[in-house]
Amino acid sequence: MEPVEHRVSEITWEIVTMIPEKPPLQLIWDYLRTNHKEMLRSPLFPIVVSVSTYFITCLFYTTLDGLSTLVPALNRYRIHPDQPIKLSGVLKAVMLTLYNHLVFVFPASVAQWYWRPPLPLEERAPTALEFTLGILGCILLFDFQYYLWHLAHHRSQWLYVTFHAIHHEYSKPFCWVTQYMSAWELASVGFWTTVDPVLLHCHHLTSTVFMVFNIWISVDAHSGYDFPWSLQNLIPFGLWGGSVKHDAHHRCPTTHFQPYFSHWDWLCGTNSGNFKSSAIARKRKRDA
Repeated sequence: MEPVEHRVSEITWEIVTMIPEKPPLQLIWDYLRTNHKEMLRSPLFPIVVSVSTYFITCLFYTTLDGLSTLVPALNRYRIHPDQPIKLSGVLKAVMLTLYNHLVFVFPASVAQWYWRPPLPLEERAPTALEFTLGILGCILLFDFQYYLWHLAHHRSQWLYVTFHAIHHEYSKPFCWVTQYMSAWELASVGFWTTVDPVLLHCHHLTSTVFMVFNIWISVDAHSGYDFPWSLQNLIPFGLWGGSVKHDAHHRCPTTHFQPYFSHWDWLCGTNSGNFKSSAIARKRKRDA
């Protein structure tokens, strides 16, 4: 019979050999670089990822909007449960979104594919700290840029009427309102999303994840939903505005100009107390 000590040592060795020598991010990056190198290097890759992420995220919330009429329990998480999303409003927002993508995004994508050479790919993946700080840095920078842009377009009547007023046609936003905007605003947002990772010297993997995350939280901010697990209910001290504060901005467009965080609104006096969510208020009342 095999000694117990010998068997234990064999099991220990098997466990040790199962532990990867490389960190998880390096394993992921090696796989992507080995199997999808040309796709990652293509100038079209960021555009395809951003457009597909936007439509997939919007379809998720659109599905919730449709189910809310069949499953009343979903309405407890809607900021305005008494006002169902109208099909005419959805179609209007979707049509402008498709128009902007076909007339502006698609030609820009073709030009980028034609003129820009394929990007070189780094061999080393970012560390977990570099990855996290890179995404956080990009979000903070984008948040600051959009705050200044947004504030200027509300303070200047010409800028507001010419470029930004179209986004405020909906006083109670839903997911497709996210890109219901002028071509100028769409270009500005796309420019910052593309340039900010370059300015912060982010890794290719970090840049891609930032882009996906940025689109997701942008759609979430316009979704009209306030879940208990939404970021504004998880990040402490009210640092994250999310859908609740952005919904308040659409109802009262003189406050809450930050797209995500709240610190610049606090520091610059553009914050207000008019951002209470009826969804969470009802939940707290039921739990009391």
